[in-house]
Amino acid sequence: MDGDTLFTIGALARRTGLTVKTIRFYSDVGVVPPTDRSPAGYRLYDIDALARLDLVRTLRDLGLDLAVIRQVLDREVSVPEVAAAHADALEVQIRTLRLRRAVLRAVAKRGSTSEETDLMHKLAKLSDDERRRLITDFIDDTFGGLDANAEFVDMMRSAMPGLPDDPEPEQVEAWVELAELTQDPDFRAAVRRMAEYQAAERARGDRTGLHHDLTEAVRDHIGRALEAGIAPASAQAGAVVDALTARYAQTFGRADDAELRRWILARLEIAGDPRAERYWHLLAVINGWPVPDGLAPVFAWFAAGLRAHSGQQARVR
Repeated sequence: MDGDTLFTIGALARRTGLTVKTIRFYSDVGVVPPTDRSPAGYRLYDIDALARLDLVRTLRDLGLDLAVIRQVLDREVSVPEVAAAHADALEVQIRTLRLRRAVLRAVAKRGSTSEETDLMHKLAKLSDDERRRLITDFIDDTFGGLDANAEFVDMMRSAMPGLPDDPEPEQVEAWVELAELTQDPDFRAAVRRMAEYQAAERARGDRTGLHHDLTEAVRDHIGRALEAGIAPASAQAGAVVDALTARYAQTFGRADDAELRRWILARLEIAGDPRAERYWHLLAVINGWPVPDGLAPVFAWFAAGLRAHSGQQARVR
């Protein structure tokens, strides 16, 4: 076929698989203008128009709008440039669709109300920067202006929620709960009290860090007591409490007396808010980290044991 061959709209439709109506529309908007007209006034198209129409169909199948296609055909932008930009746009659309799917699955699982569904959708579609800002504002508000444990605050700042591009419904639920928790005035006040207590302890000379070894000792001793079914008020529990108060006395360089036990109990009551543990649990779910073992039952047992045996200890000593 030589370059002088001309096609009617009908012939062009048969060659491309497009409808006559579609080709006429592309002609009317100037995307694929006719090459010539027959003596009777019918539109005619040459081989270049056929190639142009094939490119239009391909780009439309890829989702490009006619304005962008016109720029490509007029050589204002190249096909690779358009492809790269369109691929980036599709990435955003795919991420949005995945997020919507996760929200819908979470809604179906929870049986959420319309208000909860709206909140879940709004929070889930926040950008990574917006999520980090929300948590950073919470940390700044609760620890700001205090000489709290720097290592602990740094750990909180480094542990930011990173909702994946294709989250599971559980991760969406965890993020929504975390966002609500950090905006809860009562929880903020509880964390602020904890920070103020840390600052007061540091002012009195406690600058020994997070006491990981001490926490592990508490977990180990009381974990075994819990497994054995030992009640915190029982006689057997007294030995566990004594062993741990001795460990506290050694760690902090204090006498193992009734005053120490009151001090430990105050620490447990301030730091033992189960919502603080929930905060770390939710972060782990969102980020796909291993969920840490909960210490709330351990601290509750220890606090009960201290209340039950501190009077006995004072009398013995």
